[in-house]
Amino acid sequence: MDASVDKIRKGRKYDQVIEGARDVFLRDGYDGASVDDIARAAGVSKATLYSYFSDKRLLFMEVARLQCRHQAEEAITHLDRDKPTAELFYDAGRTFLDIIFSPLAIQNCRMCLAEAERFPALAEEFWRFGPVYFVDAMLSLFDLAIARGDLDIPQDRREHAAHQFGELCKAGLYMARLFNIRGTVSDDEKDENVRDAVKVFLARYGTA
Repeated sequence: MDASVDKIRKGRKYDQVIEGARDVFLRDGYDGASVDDIARAAGVSKATLYSYFSDKRLLFMEVARLQCRHQAEEAITHLDRDKPTAELFYDAGRTFLDIIFSPLAIQNCRMCLAEAERFPALAEEFWRFGPVYFVDAMLSLFDLAIARGDLDIPQDRREHAAHQFGELCKAGLYMARLFNIRGTVSDDEKDENVRDAVKVFLARYGTA
């Protein structure tokens, strides 16, 4: 990230500032967010806010970085790996969709995309804690399924296969939601997408 650690002070009101700034940035975007609004939302003075972050840019990047990391920590690393492969992949896909379709995740993705040219390091951070994190998690599940004899994916195709699985889970839903073409995605729609994704994926790479 561009934000330097030595320019960000961690103190007892740090979390308070981050929470208030996140609410304002997600509501108004980077350009629309004013320091006055952020300080008001955080319940601190402007002087206090500036004592933590020297400018709005640093604060924005810290908020986005922490949000990306928080989403990553909620991802598929805590799944029950004793389940059969098809059920395990379903749980992984379903958890993935619950995360990426949450209102905060949708808003955060829109915000990061809108500021990608201004803050390329932010885009890299979002990519690393979003798609790359999901791919890495799926690769660990692939290793398990391959060891069980349920999956057959060449080593040089595993990363591509992980991206394929994620895209199958999102198919027809995510881009429409991201661009606000449609409203909230229902649990039934998520279930149907993920079940179809697992069937298609195992038909391609499964050994049964």
